[in-house]
Amino acid sequence: MNTAPAVLIAEDDEGHAILVQQTLRDAGLGNPIHHFKDGQAILDFLFRCGPGPHRAVCKPYVLLLDIRMPKVNGVEVLAQIKANPELQKLPVIMLTTTDDPREVKRCHELGCNVYIQKPVDYDKFSEAVRRLGLFIMLLLVPPVNGGT
Repeated sequence: MNTAPAVLIAEDDEGHAILVQQTLRDAGLGNPIHHFKDGQAILDFLFRCGPGPHRAVCKPYVLLLDIRMPKVNGVEVLAQIKANPELQKLPVIMLTTTDDPREVKRCHELGCNVYIQKPVDYDKFSEAVRRLGLFIMLLLVPPVNGGT
């Protein structure tokens, strides 16, 4: 039986994070949603390090990842996730204002599943996230493995 994946949002802009969460809820997404304010916090969660909350073993997750974040940027977070055998199948959706073609190419080379540029316009941003919520509802995501 497929369990709905928990949605992990790694986003340092509190306003964007709240908007994403609310829009996903408004789109009907009932999945658990967890917000992380910087790249180190999401790495600590996924790699089960540090004092904060940690991921559960054998549970599916989807990561919405911003690029421009403090402590560890999203590209480095992506590289570490995709280099780890336990985490490499974790779906990563880059959700960022960056539209630099080199950055887009780099993220795809590292293994991001989807790259979405955040529209600057509020209504367009909300619509993009609403559609993302509908997409997430249809995803079949393998659980993240490993107890080490």
